[in-house]
Amino acid sequence: MTKYIGILTAGGDTPGLNAAIRGLGKAAQHTYGMEVIGFRDGFRGLMENRTVRLDGETLSGILTMGGTILGTSRDKPHKMPIGNKTLDMTDVMLTNYRKHHLDALICLGGNGTQSNALKLMEKGMNIITLPKTIDNDVAETDMTFGFDTAVGIATEAIDRLHSTAHSHHRIIVVEVMGHSAGWLALSAGVAGGADVILIPELPYNLQQVAEAILDRRRKGKHFSIVAVAEGAMSQEEAAVLRPLQAALSQTHGKAERQHIKNQLADWEKQHKGHVLRLAQQLEALTRLEARVTILGHVQRGGTPSAVDRILATQLGTACAELVHQGQFGVMVAIHGQQSVPVPLPLVAGKLKLVPTDHPLLESARRLGTAMGE
Repeated sequence: MTKYIGILTAGGDTPGLNAAIRGLGKAAQHTYGMEVIGFRDGFRGLMENRTVRLDGETLSGILTMGGTILGTSRDKPHKMPIGNKTLDMTDVMLTNYRKHHLDALICLGGNGTQSNALKLMEKGMNIITLPKTIDNDVAETDMTFGFDTAVGIATEAIDRLHSTAHSHHRIIVVEVMGHSAGWLALSAGVAGGADVILIPELPYNLQQVAEAILDRRRKGKHFSIVAVAEGAMSQEEAAVLRPLQAALSQTHGKAERQHIKNQLADWEKQHKGHVLRLAQQLEALTRLEARVTILGHVQRGGTPSAVDRILATQLGTACAELVHQGQFGVMVAIHGQQSVPVPLPLVAGKLKLVPTDHPLLESARRLGTAMGE
């Protein structure tokens, strides 16, 4: 009997999403004779039953396109804004899933999507997920698609900033994406030859950062490139944040949890603009002119790299095979060169952070790159 599968993309847009949709859709149709539909704008499209048929014509020519032809949103199935209320819409989504006689729903997304997909799995849907994010922080997979493209974009930006930093004898602080994980800042910083790399996993000592820049100046190098993950923080900031995070994980009372969440929200507000403050502080401590470049969403846009096209295609076609086999409740991960199904409960709610003894960190240290430690 013909199998029917649905596809949606959720969370932030990422290079390689269309390559994954194409790989999954073409393999499902041409190899296994399945019918494929897409839901527009993530979980909201599933709730509102807004679909598009993903036939050969729709899938043609999208391999090289950035973004997602299906559109995306950050709506959560169990906390969806409807009018002036926030409602659990998982039952409505289950109804639409059944209305289309789906054998499986494929969710392409990052950490939030993995957790949201697990809720739909627990509701009774056959779910498979694919890991996408430029942050590379999805658990249980070596790499997420979108990461390689973002590293290339951030590296090129750092390359270009070297010349202006050198010409004007400036400190240039480059903010790279990465809220909780430093994979992108670390990789682009090493590839671009940044002099200082600051990541969330290693809270920095401001004086140590300034001293590293001054040491370069004493050696006749009158400029420095500082690559900073957006989630990087000073040791003083970490001393406030980490106990709150620990308390939240250990607290079960609703009122107590909400109080801690409010404190975390206040911390986030105070942390905004930290890269600008960092530049001002370094300027004061070193007496070198400092400038800030925030790369922002440019890291998520544009044509996916060859590596991301290959990875997304491999994961998409492997996903079609898993549907054919009837293996659900998993994320398709990449382990080495192999596509491997990993139980979704092992992925949802977890982050893959940079280990403090990671080989790339060790390489950076051996190069003399300052980490603010």
